[in-house]
Amino acid sequence: MSADTRLRVVLCWHMHQPQYRDLIGGEYRLPWTYLHAIKDYVDMAAHLEANRAARAVVNFAPLVLEQINDYARQVDGFLHNGMAIRDPLLAVLGTAALPADDHSRLRLVKASLRVNRQRIIERFPAFRRLAEIGDWLGAHPDAIAYVSDQFLVDIVTWYHLGWLAENVRREDDRVQQLMAKGQGFTLHERRQLLEIISRLLSGVIERYRRLAESGQIELSVTPYAHPIVPLLLDFGVAREAMPDVTLPRLERYPGGAQRVRWHIDQAIDAFQEHFGFRPSGCWPSEGGVSKATLEALASAGFRWTASGEGVLRNSLSRSGAADGGQLAGCLHRSYQLEAVPIRCFFRDDGLSDLIGFTYSDWAADDAVANLVHHLENIATACQSEAGAVASIIMDGENAWEHYPENGFYFLRALYERLSSHPQLELTTFSDCLDTAPVTLPVLTAGSWVYGTFSTWVGHAEKNRGWDMLGDAKRAFDAAVAAGRLTGDALRTAERQLAVCEGSDWFWWFGDENPAETVTDFDSMFRMHLANLYQEIGEEPPEDLSQPFTHGGGMPLHGGAMRPGKQT
Repeated sequence: MSADTRLRVVLCWHMHQPQYRDLIGGEYRLPWTYLHAIKDYVDMAAHLEANRAARAVVNFAPLVLEQINDYARQVDGFLHNGMAIRDPLLAVLGTAALPADDHSRLRLVKASLRVNRQRIIERFPAFRRLAEIGDWLGAHPDAIAYVSDQFLVDIVTWYHLGWLAENVRREDDRVQQLMAKGQGFTLHERRQLLEIISRLLSGVIERYRRLAESGQIELSVTPYAHPIVPLLLDFGVAREAMPDVTLPRLERYPGGAQRVRWHIDQAIDAFQEHFGFRPSGCWPSEGGVSKATLEALASAGFRWTASGEGVLRNSLSRSGAADGGQLAGCLHRSYQLEAVPIRCFFRDDGLSDLIGFTYSDWAADDAVANLVHHLENIATACQSEAGAVASIIMDGENAWEHYPENGFYFLRALYERLSSHPQLELTTFSDCLDTAPVTLPVLTAGSWVYGTFSTWVGHAEKNRGWDMLGDAKRAFDAAVAAGRLTGDALRTAERQLAVCEGSDWFWWFGDENPAETVTDFDSMFRMHLANLYQEIGEEPPEDLSQPFTHGGGMPLHGGAMRPGKQT
C-alpha cells in the first residue's frame, strides 16, 4: 500500500497532574507529580528513544512542567546545599531523622502502600513482606509504637524503587544492587536512590525537547491550570448534550472570557519557557470544547485541537447526520467548524479505552495484535478517503501502573508494530493538516467523557464547588477593583485563582468516586480557595474550614494519597 493511502495513526499522550503544592506554605500535599515523572514520563520518553521510527504527540499541562522543575530544584538543592525537600514522603529518603510521633509514623507506612499491589508490591518479594506488616499495622495501629526505624526506612525505599521507570530498573546497576539487597538500607543507599531520582527529574523535560527537535514527536499544551474552558465561558453549554442538567446557582462564571484568555496565554508562555518554541496544538482540558472554546483557541493561534468521539457523534446527530449519516463509513477524519479556523480531531474512544482500561490484563503481543486488527479494519473502511486519521488519545501516565512491568512489553510491541505496518503510518496532528478537513455545520459542546460535561457539573457537590469558586472569584474581582492588588501581588493572586479553576477538583466531587480520593481533593480545593482569600487580604469564609462532599472527612491540612484519574 502506498504512503498516500495508508491510514494515519496518531498516538497522543496527555501528561497531566493538578497543583498538589500549597502555594503559600510551599509543601506538597500529594506526591503524584514526582512519582509519575520518575516512572511514567521517563518510561514514555525511553520507549520513543528506543524506536526512532515511532512517532507520537505528547501534550503537557503547564502545571506538570512547573512542578517537575520545582522538584528537580528541591532535590538538587538538598543534595548539594542541604536545602529542605518540601514533599514529606520524598524527604524521608535523604534524612537521618524519621518521624518520631506514632501518628506520623503510621501515616508514613500507609502512604508507602499506596501503589498498585498486584503489579508492583506483589512483584517484589521484599516489598510484599513489608506490605504484609504494613497491612497488619493498619488493622492494629497501636502497634506502631513497636515498629523500628529500619522498617520505616525499608518500606519507604521500596516504595520509591517500585515507582521507578522500568527502563531505569533494567539499566541502572545501582538500582539493581539496591533491589538485590532488599532490606536494611543505609542512609548512604537512600541518598544514592535520591541522586538517581534527582537525575531523572532534572532530565526528563529535556528528553522530550530533544525528541521534538528531531521531529519524532510533536509537543502540544493544555490551558495553564487545566480548567474546563467551555464552562468558564458559559455554564449553559452543558445543556447542549444534557438538556435536563441542574446547573450551579452561579448564573455565569465572573469574567470567564478573560480568565480563559489568561489560561491560554500563560500556557503558551510556560510552554515556550520550557521547550523554546510556540506550540501548534492544544489538547483542551478534558477534551472540553464548545464553539466559543474553538474560537478562543483559534484566536490564540493554535492550528489544531481535539476532543472525544462522543462530541463528534453528538454534533453529527444534531446537524441531521444521524449515526454519522454519509460519514458512517469513515468517521476518522479531521474536522473544522464552519467559519472557525482551527482543525479538530476526535478521539477513537474504543481504541483509546482498550489501551487505558482493557489491555493491561492481556499478554502484550495479543493486545497489540488486537489493536492492530482494529486499525486494519479502519484502514480498509477509510481507504478511499484522503486524510483519514485514527486518533488514540489518553493519559500518558495512569494506565501503565496496571500493566506488567509498567507497560514495558506492551509499549515496545506497540511502537514496533505500528511503525513498521504497511497499512498504517504513525504521525502527528500537525502533519495531518495537509489534507482538507470535513466541515462540521454545528458543534455540540462536550468533553472526552461521554461527550458531555456530567463529570464536572450537575451533581449537587460539583455545583457547590462551582458556587464556592464563584464567591472567591467575585472577592478577587472586588479586591482588584479596589486597587488592593497590583504588581507582584496581583500576579501571585492570579496564579492562585488559576489553580482553583482547575478541572480536577470538580471531577472527583460527587458520590460516584472513592471516598478517600474525594476526601483528598475536597481538602486541597478548600486549601487553594482559602489561600486565594489570604492572597487578596480577606478572611476565608467559615464554610472552607469544613468538608462539603460526602467523602470529605479529612481536615483542611490533612493528607491522604491516591493516584490521579485515568483518562
